[in-house]
Amino acid sequence: MRFAISIPQLVDGGAFDPDWMRAHLARAEELGFHSAWTQEQVLGAVPALSPMEAMTYAAACTERMRLGCVVFVTPLHNPVHLAKSLSSLDQLSRGRLDVGIGTGGAQRPFAAFGVDPHTFVGRFTEGLRLMKALWTEPRVTFDGRFWQLQDAAMEPKPVQRPHPPIWFGANHPAALRRTARLADGFFGAGSTTTARFAEQVPIIRKALVEEGRDPATFPIAKRVYITVDDDADRAHRRMAEALDRLYGQFGMRDVITVAVTGPPGACVEGVRAVADAGAELILFTTLFDEDEQMERLATEVVPAFR
Repeated sequence: MRFAISIPQLVDGGAFDPDWMRAHLARAEELGFHSAWTQEQVLGAVPALSPMEAMTYAAACTERMRLGCVVFVTPLHNPVHLAKSLSSLDQLSRGRLDVGIGTGGAQRPFAAFGVDPHTFVGRFTEGLRLMKALWTEPRVTFDGRFWQLQDAAMEPKPVQRPHPPIWFGANHPAALRRTARLADGFFGAGSTTTARFAEQVPIIRKALVEEGRDPATFPIAKRVYITVDDDADRAHRRMAEALDRLYGQFGMRDVITVAVTGPPGACVEGVRAVADAGAELILFTTLFDEDEQMERLATEVVPAFR
């Protein structure tokens, strides 16, 4: 089992605290977390930093931890610009980057990004193909439906060859099968229950076999919203409020059902259920008291899995 921690992105009060962030990330590395991850929210009332800039800052504050985002909703991005930014970040971090991508689903505000909502799956798959070409080929000629290039080069290439690991976030069975065909790993969403995640993993593993790929070499991870608190009722209440703030603006209610909360023993039990469902990497995502929560996770939850 490997454990990761979320990179704090919320800027309450409108003021980013660089000293605190540096210390927090340094402590995460000292505690032995495998990696630190962001998530993407471009529009919304919650004051969240952009994942690319947050990861870049984290790269400058750390030396060993891997850094990632789950997920970039790539149909809303230009793949040429995104490929350049990610390649640059892999260089700046000296090969510590993981890239999570997803379609985002049909509910995204595509008009705000100049995207035809009927084309998001096609843009997703074509955009990924173009990014991989730019990362791996010295010169790219590409004649796609959405993007065209003629004898174009992009340098420098990523440090990692052939490119940084590509994780898919997915939910629909068709998207899960696409994951087995095109991705390097699967990352279950934080907004997905453990029971639903347990249903997704066999679909992916079956599809991997059908694609002629070895499921044993295909990593599976899940984001877990978690709060360690000796007062179970307080833990539940505070996490419910935090998740409602994060997801309520998008019309999602009762998201608390996805979270793991309570005293250390209850949290170990909840995390073990995620591991038993197939997760080899678990991304702890805390939404408040980040310093205290990270310490408690490292000392009161993680040791149960060693």
